[in-house]
Amino acid sequence: MVIQGKTAAEIFECVRALAQSQTLRSGDSLPPVRDLAAQLGVARNTVASAYRRLVVAGIATTHGRLGTIIRNQYEPSEQEGAQTDSPLTDLASGNPNVAWLPDVAAALQRTAYTPKLYGEPTVNAELKAYIQQWMAPDCPPNFEVDLTHGAVDGIERLLSAYLVAGDKVAVENPCFLSSIHTLGALGFQAAGVSVDSEGMLADELEAVLSKGARAVIITPRAHNPTGCSLSQQRAQALSKVLAKYPNVLIIVDDHFALLSNATYYSVIPNDAIRWALVRSFSKALGPDMRVAAVASDSATSKALGLRLTSGTSWVSHLLQGIVAAIVTQPQTNELLAKAKHDYHQRRQLLEQALHQHGIACQMQGDGLNLWIPLQVDDQSIALALARRGWLVRHGASLAVDDAVNGLRITISDITPEQCEKLAQDIKRSLG
Repeated sequence: MVIQGKTAAEIFECVRALAQSQTLRSGDSLPPVRDLAAQLGVARNTVASAYRRLVVAGIATTHGRLGTIIRNQYEPSEQEGAQTDSPLTDLASGNPNVAWLPDVAAALQRTAYTPKLYGEPTVNAELKAYIQQWMAPDCPPNFEVDLTHGAVDGIERLLSAYLVAGDKVAVENPCFLSSIHTLGALGFQAAGVSVDSEGMLADELEAVLSKGARAVIITPRAHNPTGCSLSQQRAQALSKVLAKYPNVLIIVDDHFALLSNATYYSVIPNDAIRWALVRSFSKALGPDMRVAAVASDSATSKALGLRLTSGTSWVSHLLQGIVAAIVTQPQTNELLAKAKHDYHQRRQLLEQALHQHGIACQMQGDGLNLWIPLQVDDQSIALALARRGWLVRHGASLAVDDAVNGLRITISDITPEQCEKLAQDIKRSLG
């Protein structure tokens, strides 16, 4: 491998050509900046600039002390969802329990549909009224309401409205898998902030923001993968930090809002300039209900609107009508209450089984996943569990900067018998 060039552009083009020809393969490390600069007889800043451009272009990734590494641009990355061809008991999917999803066919029968044309209001009036009432207690005053094709779509559009490729975005570490993919696809750099049982750590967030992060994505409750939720004290601490950085875009991803047992505590300062609260309907109504509500300040709403231009990419009015017909029915509240109780009960059963076998886990969490932190190689434990018939997700795919060892277990369908058997098998796998 010979990297050539005297300018940042020449070095970039050389490495890109080597990667495209597979002379440089996925996982190969590029020379340290200092070494390559000496080899080429150029300034270190020249090589550093080329490397930054490689990262922005998605050709390479940075890994701290491990350096800059060529990434596989063509192989599909790990995704959420069930592996239907696997013979294993799937506890890795992140899916809700289908027993608690509302009857969409019945909602269709209740929904009067009038064909919509270009130029008409993009948000269903009944659904907008519901969202405004739902969001009002948790938002600064005078907020606007928009709809996107799910929470991930909303977050992607919000980031793209304000940021440029190469910008840093503060996220929890470990992180929601789709957030990692979104940032990578857009050319943003994920800056990991550790979490504990009370959520994102305020001092680490401040350290990341002080180094130039332009946006932050915070999960207020039912964090994926750990299940933690912000305490009131932690939310206040985070809000104080964010108030010091008024130009940072604040995105609150309250994806589990309709099903959460945890209290919502806001991190958005009252005088925040750029903020958005995103709440998805997918966990409660089903993943195919590709609708998320976005409450934001007026300027952010306008910026988001430019990326949801009328006539090209509004959320289907038919889909909006179905969602409105479901969430405004009294029986939906009864169904959601039963789902909350069921998910909580399944989680408690697994927590108790793990505790009885001496396995530490994130206790009293929320959401569809339970997190087991590990001090050993989590991939080997996941493989050992696969040999015993279990499919779980390990921490490697969920880590941002530093490695995070642990197992994420989806609890939405787990039975009492499976809880006991799984706890036994984890103990055996740990040796």
